[in-house]
Amino acid sequence: MFKRLLVPLDGSRLAEAVLPAALFFAEKFGATILLFHAIEHAARDTIHGERHLADPAEAEAYLSEIAARLTRPTTTVTKHVHTVQQANVARTIIEHAAEHQADLVVLCAHGRGGWRDMIVGNIAQQVVSRGATPVLFVRPTEDGRATQYACHRILLPLDGTPHHEPALPIAVEIARGCGAEMRVVSVVPTVSTLSAERAGAGMLLPTTMAEILELAQRGAVEYLQGVARKLSAAGVPVTAEVARGDIAPAILAAAKRADVDLYVLATHGRTTMDAFWSGSVTPKVLSQATVPVLLVRVMGEEAKR
Repeated sequence: MFKRLLVPLDGSRLAEAVLPAALFFAEKFGATILLFHAIEHAARDTIHGERHLADPAEAEAYLSEIAARLTRPTTTVTKHVHTVQQANVARTIIEHAAEHQADLVVLCAHGRGGWRDMIVGNIAQQVVSRGATPVLFVRPTEDGRATQYACHRILLPLDGTPHHEPALPIAVEIARGCGAEMRVVSVVPTVSTLSAERAGAGMLLPTTMAEILELAQRGAVEYLQGVARKLSAAGVPVTAEVARGDIAPAILAAAKRADVDLYVLATHGRTTMDAFWSGSVTPKVLSQATVPVLLVRVMGEEAKR
């Protein structure tokens, strides 16, 4: 599934927090790791409190040192420094992911204001919204250290609609490749946690809305049971859960109960920052998840809905 992983690095220790996860997936899938650095136009002298790599030769030496550290008998590590100065680093990452036929972009989720700043105001949000390649976000520890990584349990939120389906086959392949268990979860709101557009109807007709939500819960149970049967038949260990309440907190709570190592989420990746954040479950999960989150971009007609 993953044959080439693009790992952008800026020279900081924070960015290197992605390396254990990248190496883990590369070893499991026999993938090549492509370490990448783009020389940024008018770059600051420091980034995340460390010296910024603005010299091509220095960047080349840095990537060579990282490659030597990662290389294993079964894993190939290559490197590329884009020496032409770039004002838009995100676009450069997207272009190189396509040029090098990367199956996965691995990015560190860091920023002065936490994950939200990284997604909204920095490179990662643009890579998600404008690129087609799945993106794995890895959150560093509080002190910025890179820790060992292994994937034993995967959480996949589903809502019974085609919107989340693109994430299902990817999650299944990861589970197979890693020998991991899958936890599929669906969240049905309560009357008090309805979305803004449905809250009005809930207030006017609370009994009717409660009945509708109960029907939705039964439908979600049937749907997840069907998904679980298919996964079990395919040899993937799976458990299913239907939770009630506010969607993002319920997903985070389900992940904590299952002690998962990876979230797999489908996202529209809408191109504007306001649209990306407004009413979207994905960034709410990203802002609080403590394990890597894999975002799968919804393409085609479903992305327009």
